[in-house]
Amino acid sequence: MATPLLLLPGMMCDARLFGPQIAAFSAERAVQCAPMRARSTFEIAEEILIHAPPRFALLGLSMGGIVAMEIAAQAPECLAGLALLDTNPRAEIDTVKAARAPQIEGARAGKLASVMRDEMKPRYLADGPGKQSILDLCMEMALKLGPDVFESQSIALRDRPDRQETLRGLECPSLVLMGREDSLCPLDRHELMASLLRGSTLEIIDGAGHLPVLEQPDATNAALARWLEKCDG
Repeated sequence: MATPLLLLPGMMCDARLFGPQIAAFSAERAVQCAPMRARSTFEIAEEILIHAPPRFALLGLSMGGIVAMEIAAQAPECLAGLALLDTNPRAEIDTVKAARAPQIEGARAGKLASVMRDEMKPRYLADGPGKQSILDLCMEMALKLGPDVFESQSIALRDRPDRQETLRGLECPSLVLMGREDSLCPLDRHELMASLLRGSTLEIIDGAGHLPVLEQPDATNAALARWLEKCDG
């Protein structure tokens, strides 16, 4: 039987982020996308594990990757495989931490759309014909989740621990994947993660930025299919 696949979305995203992956893989395996609403990565991981299958392949993108590393720290025995997409194993740096408070205040003041549009989304994607529709979807997801989730997720990211040692200790099929034009989580972060994860594969998707799952779904799904085959083995 195929290994269940658990998906963890990026900040202010929901299952729609993984629409192409759900369509590609749900015929052959159980696919679940977990919400992330608590104010620490530890609590988010705890809540996800309560509802997760006993053993699963875990895929996290951006903030989802950060939470995936926390799950790996709490319950490595549950992982049939780990895929980390466009993410970062390090704790948050001080300059980014300092920007969190005004962003949270803006969201609280009814300006969540402006925060997403002006401070976050411009760095998300590579140029291409589908860029605007993906940005529109990102805005829809963010506004649906709302300012309370924005605040909780911002605090969770701000206070997250470094998880490099967690990755060093893992022994499961692992994939590190990024869009070549990702400026939020650049290549050096992914090379670091690949070097820490024993036997991992590093995949770089051309024509994509921070969201290759939507920007280049066919190439991304091909890499994920190769990883899932190892997880099932």
